Amino acid sequence: MTWYATLGALCAADQPHVITAFGDANAELQAYQQGCTITPLSHFGLIRFQGEETQPFLQGQLSSDIRALPAGGVQYSSYSTPKGRMQATFMVIRHGDEYLLQLDQAILPALQKRLSMFILRSKTKASTAEELGQIGVAGPHAQAILNGLFGTLPATFSSAMHGDVQLIALENQRYQLLAPTSALPTLWEQLRAAGATPAGTAVWTLSEIQAGVPWVTAATQEEFVPQMANLELIGGISFTKGCYPGQEIVARTQYLGKLKRRMFRMQVASDNATAGMDVFSSEMNGQASGKIMLAAPSPTGGMEVLVVAQIASLEHGLHLGAVDGPALHNLPLPYAMN
Repeated sequence: MTWYATLGALCAADQPHVITAFGDANAELQAYQQGCTITPLSHFGLIRFQGEETQPFLQGQLSSDIRALPAGGVQYSSYSTPKGRMQATFMVIRHGDEYLLQLDQAILPALQKRLSMFILRSKTKASTAEELGQIGVAGPHAQAILNGLFGTLPATFSSAMHGDVQLIALENQRYQLLAPTSALPTLWEQLRAAGATPAGTAVWTLSEIQAGVPWVTAATQEEFVPQMANLELIGGISFTKGCYPGQEIVARTQYLGKLKRRMFRMQVASDNATAGMDVFSSEMNGQASGKIMLAAPSPTGGMEVLVVAQIASLEHGLHLGAVDGPALHNLPLPYAMN
C-alpha cells in the first residue's frame, strides 16, 4: 500500500498537498498540547541538489551560510529577487552527500525551475526528491516516544540516521522524520502504537507559528525582505558570506537600521485568517499595515498567526481585514526581538 493510500485508509481528509484533519480537529490540538502528534508533511516538497559543486552553487543563491552546514545539519534559509524580496523560504537539510531544500509544495516547481536556470556549467544537478517523504512529530511527549523508537536523539538542528530514516531535531519539542515513502506506512504505525496521535497540517503549522518560523507560500511571495520575517533571528541569514540575489538590499537593511516591519506572533478571535490577508491599524489612513504570513486554529479559540507588520502600528493595535476588523493580540515568540 502506498503512503497516500495508507492515509486514505486512515480517513484523512486529503486536499492537494494538505491533510486537513483526521476526524477531530479539537482532539488533535489537545494532543499537541498534552501529548504527541504525528503529521504527514505533504504540504512540503523537497528539491535535491547533488554534485561536487553543489555547496558553492547554493552558497551563491541562498541567504544562509551553506558552508557552515555540517554533515547531518539543518538550517533555515531563503531565496530572493534582486530587490531582496523573498520568493521562498527553506529548511536546508544535509542528507548524505546531497543537499535537500524543503519548501512549500505549491511553489516548488517554479522555484526549482528558476534555480536550475543559474546552474549553467556548475557541477550540480537539481531534481525533485519525490521518493522521499516526511512525518512531523510534535508535543511534550514527542521526545519520549522517539527515544523509545530510536534511542538517543540528536541535538537541535542536527540529525541522525536510523537505517533509511533521517531523524531531524528542531526547536520547540519538534522533530521531522525523513524517509523513503515506501517506509512511511510502517513508521507511521510504529508511532501510533507508541502513543502518538495523527493530526492534520494545521497542527504542524501551529507548531511552526509558535516556533516563529516563517514559511513563504504562494500568497506571500515577494512580499517581505528576509529580516521582516525575523529570518536572521533563526539563523537564516549570513551577513558575512558574500554575494547572493538580494544581498545588497538585505545588508543595507541590516546596517543602515531601516527595518520598519517585523514578524509578530498574534491571536485573533476569527476563524477566517489566511496567509496573504492584510492587517490594518488606525494610524495608517486606510493603508494596510502588514500581512498574515501563516495562520492556524488555536487551542484556546480563534486563530494564531504570524503577521509581518509595521513596528510603529503595534501601539495603535492591529486588526484583521479592515480597521474595524477583529483585533489581533500579541503573543510571545521563543526568541528575542532586536
